[in-house]
Amino acid sequence: MLSNFDYALAFSRNIGWLTTTEQQRLRQARVAIAGLGGVGGAHLLTLARLGIGKFYIADFDRFELQNFNRQAGATLSSLGQAKTDVLARMAQDINPELELRVFADGVQPTNIDAFLDGVELYVDGIDFFALDARRMLFAACYARGIPAVTVAPLGMGAALLYFKPGGMSFENYFRLEGQPRQEQFARFIAGLSPRMLQRNYLVEPSAVNFRETRGPSTDMACQLCAGVMGTEVLKILLKRGPTRAAPWALQYDAYRQKLAYTWRPFGNANPLQRLLLRFIRPILQGNALG
Repeated sequence: MLSNFDYALAFSRNIGWLTTTEQQRLRQARVAIAGLGGVGGAHLLTLARLGIGKFYIADFDRFELQNFNRQAGATLSSLGQAKTDVLARMAQDINPELELRVFADGVQPTNIDAFLDGVELYVDGIDFFALDARRMLFAACYARGIPAVTVAPLGMGAALLYFKPGGMSFENYFRLEGQPRQEQFARFIAGLSPRMLQRNYLVEPSAVNFRETRGPSTDMACQLCAGVMGTEVLKILLKRGPTRAAPWALQYDAYRQKLAYTWRPFGNANPLQRLLLRFIRPILQGNALG
């Protein structure tokens, strides 16, 4: 099969929006993706189709039936299989020349140096509730001067945050240090979506339960996230086009057909964010966000 593969032809339809020189630049780029569930798997496949040639991918989970509504790679034939194995096969079916390193135990303090070694950009795809792992990864990227992007699926939309080297850090934006778990969730939601565009159309509030670490999600949101993320990655790696790093945030909600930019100096310490948190906290106490 490899003998039938031609990189230039496979990604030739990118040319026009990319130059041939830029396409070759992406071919040499190395991107790390932690988490291959709802958004992470879609991120990997989107970037593989963009022609990025080197990946480090990490996830310790296996596909289950409840993943079917949104996760790339979740099919009857993949039930019980490791997400890293399934997504690695899918990405290599797109580009068999990929340089792909798999971290099948996820990212841990013991392997984070290897996971970020030589990486040009980090893409966040880990579970919403895995705040400890997320904080560890973003702190490590910041310390190493690695750009980091997270795009969260919220309702039927996507919320983008970009943390650039030397800019505002993940921790300074969200301000999670020393906070109890429930407050960390409140601050994470507030920071992801300062405008909370998704809040008005949750029709079954009981589906969100922070004590049981579960909540609803849609494939539409995951696919939107992948498109937003892929475009941001392209601009960062190629150093062209505008980017807005934290404390800027972007949220697009397809259901409400609304786009919102927010600028929150001091992150969650901003007075507007403090007001938002006063709204979010009592809702989380009742387990639901709606």
